[in-house]
Amino acid sequence: MDAELADHVRAAAATARRCALAFRAPTGKDALPWSVIEAYDAWIRGHVERDPRIEEERDRVLIAAVKLAETPVEEGEDTVAAARTHLVAAIDGLERAVMRFGLVNRQGAKLGHGTHGQPVGSRD
Repeated sequence: MDAELADHVRAAAATARRCALAFRAPTGKDALPWSVIEAYDAWIRGHVERDPRIEEERDRVLIAAVKLAETPVEEGEDTVAAARTHLVAAIDGLERAVMRFGLVNRQGAKLGHGTHGQPVGSRD
């Protein structure tokens, strides 16, 4: 059975996807990477045990967000769309990594997100 934290993971990923899909350069390009992971960092990161596989996926999201933010509009819609697709794929990867590898930590358990050491989601 998924930990209660799994619902927060899904919600954070949905928020990140909406942010990625709504981004229009050049407005907010410096803020994009942080706004994409803001919900994840607020709702998830401090409530799961640290795992390098999850941290790598988080870094991948940040890198993809920077690439989208820095993609010149002059390169055309196809290039921007490809960068946006790459960012959404990275967000999906972070969601999958947390669901697969994430374990509820003591802080998460204290907040009622599951029991300490409980997997966030299915290991499949």
